[in-house]
Amino acid sequence: MDWNSEKLLLYAVTDRTWTKKQTLFEQIESAIKGGVTCVQLREKEMEEKELLEEALKMGELCRSYQVPFLINDRVDIALTCNADGVHLGQKDMSISEARKILGKDKIIGATAKTIEQAKKAEAEGADYLGVGAVFGSTTKKDAIPITKEQLKKIADTVSIPIVAIGGINKDNIFQLCHTGICGVAVVSGIFAAEDIERECRILCEESRKITKQ
Repeated sequence: MDWNSEKLLLYAVTDRTWTKKQTLFEQIESAIKGGVTCVQLREKEMEEKELLEEALKMGELCRSYQVPFLINDRVDIALTCNADGVHLGQKDMSISEARKILGKDKIIGATAKTIEQAKKAEAEGADYLGVGAVFGSTTKKDAIPITKEQLKKIADTVSIPIVAIGGINKDNIFQLCHTGICGVAVVSGIFAAEDIERECRILCEESRKITKQ
């Protein structure tokens, strides 16, 4: 997989809560057609067998559109389904250990909420950082908001790309101008939309504007 910071422009993080008229598979395809540049499968409650089956289907879909496909937390699932990489939280496997398992060619992203965490993740070999919650979160009720100033300080401190996450939608995305981010990771702002493809087109256009600031 050809990986660069442009792949973070519009990063979709799945949330099965919002599946209604479409299946999650259909939602993801709509999102990709709308301009999503990276997909993370995030399934905290799913049984291992079901998660692997889902990951295999999603991975095949993403590969058909040449969009990077990452697994949240589960390094073992990412390895088994040959995903493009993983995203690791502060309480997950260490980045260095994940790198030993997955190899040098896989993408490893890490969550960072402080400058210290960001520096540590970069030193351990993370390919990018997810920083937030910039506007709170609908998926993580205990998420601690990060200010625009804190986001910029983290971006100024490390050399690896940063994607902002947490409550981002088309109505507030422009507030992230001049923060040094390479893109936005969006959950409900994509998957709760009535017309996901259209919503992603808007978000993709707005993300391009703010990342040029």
